[in-house]
Amino acid sequence: MEDCNRLQCLRVEESRLADPLRTLLDLPKQEKIERGLEHTPREIWQQPDTWRKTYQRCQNQRTELNDVLRRAGIGRGNTSSPTVYLVGAGTSDYSGRALAPLLRRRWSCEVWPIPSTTLLTEFEEFHRPGKEYLWISFSRSGESPEGVALLEQALGRHKEIRHLVITCNQQGPMAQLCLRHADRAFALVLDEAVNDRGLAMTSSFTNMVLAGQCVGHLEDEAQFGEVVAQLSEIGRRFLPAAAEVAEAITLLGCTRTCFVGSGVLRAVADESALKVVELSGGKVTTLAETPLGLRHGPLSSVDGQTLFVAFLSSEARRRSYELDLLREIDRKRLGRVRAVVTARSGEDASSLVDYCLSLDAGRNFPDHYRPVLDVMLSQLIGLFASMRSGLKPDQPSPSGTITRVVAPIKLYS
Repeated sequence: MEDCNRLQCLRVEESRLADPLRTLLDLPKQEKIERGLEHTPREIWQQPDTWRKTYQRCQNQRTELNDVLRRAGIGRGNTSSPTVYLVGAGTSDYSGRALAPLLRRRWSCEVWPIPSTTLLTEFEEFHRPGKEYLWISFSRSGESPEGVALLEQALGRHKEIRHLVITCNQQGPMAQLCLRHADRAFALVLDEAVNDRGLAMTSSFTNMVLAGQCVGHLEDEAQFGEVVAQLSEIGRRFLPAAAEVAEAITLLGCTRTCFVGSGVLRAVADESALKVVELSGGKVTTLAETPLGLRHGPLSSVDGQTLFVAFLSSEARRRSYELDLLREIDRKRLGRVRAVVTARSGEDASSLVDYCLSLDAGRNFPDHYRPVLDVMLSQLIGLFASMRSGLKPDQPSPSGTITRVVAPIKLYS
C-alpha cells in the first residue's frame, strides 16, 4: 500500500470523533428526524442488549420449539431426518447462510440455505415427492411478497413440509399464516424492538441469526445462555471501537468496498456488502467473496479507491488462506485502506492492514457464533457512508428505488 494512503489514514484517525456512534445517539430528537438518524444508529447500538432478550424469548417458548423440531423429525439421525431449508430474501437469506453450518453440525442432517426468490420460481427443482422437509423462514416484517406467496403455496399444496417462521412482526402475514395452520407451522416472533424501523436491517438481522442459534441449541440451552452472555459483553465492548474505525475509513471517500470471509463469515461478507450498498444508495459499489474466490478474477476490482475488509477465521487452515490473501494484497499494493476483524489478537495480520479489530473473544471462540458481532463493523461503515453521501440513513433511497418492505410482485402459477 502506498505511503500516502497510510498517512491519510493517520490524519483521519487524528481528526475523527470520539465514539462517533454515541455522538449520533446524543443528538437532539428533531435533528435526528431531520437528518434521518432517528432509527438506524439506535438499532445498531441496541444489538448487544437485545440478544439477551431474544435468548430469553426462545427459552420461554422452548416447549413449542422442541415440539416443532420433534414433529419435523429433527434428531432421528442422518438416514431418516428431514431436509432442512433456510428460506429468506436479501438480508433474511443471509441469516440462513450464517446459520446453516451450525445447524448442520448440531442436527446431523442436510441443512441448506435457499433464497425464497429462488424457491418461488424453481420449487420443483428442490423438492422430491415422498421426502420430508422442514422450512425455517426468516423475515423481519413477515410481509415480503416472495416469502408470503411461497409460504401460502407450500401450506396449501405440500402437506409434507413443516414450517418454522422467525420474524419480528406479530401482525405480519407470515405470522398470521402460521396461526391459521398451527398443525404444520409455528411463528417464533421476536421482540417488537428489533422490528427495525430503518430501511436497512441491522438489529433484526443479528437477532434472527441469534434466534436460529437458540433453536439449534434447545438441548443445551443453559450452556448456550453463557455464550449469549459472552456475545453481549463482547458486542458492547466492540461497538465503540468499530464505530471509530468505520467513521475514520469512510471519511476517505472510498467508492468501492470489498468484503471477504470463509464459512459462516462468508455470509457476514454478503450481508456487509448489501448493507453498505443499501445505506449508501448505491454510491459505494460493493463486492463479497471468499478469500480464495477473490483471486479468480474479482481481485481486479480492488483498486486505489477500494476499502478492503476481511473477517478472519479462528480455524487455523482457513486463516492460513486468508493471511496469504492479505500478503498478496499487501505485496501488490492493492486497496486504499484495509481492515480486518479477528476473534483474538491479530498479531499475524496487523502488519498487513491499516486497522486490526480484535473481538477479544478468546483463542477457541467458534466462528459459528461470530456473525452477530462481526457484521456490526459493516453496519457502521454503511451508516457513516450514508451520511457522507448526503443521504438520510433511515431512508437512504430518496427516489424510492428500494423500500423497507419490497414492493408487491405479480405472481405466476
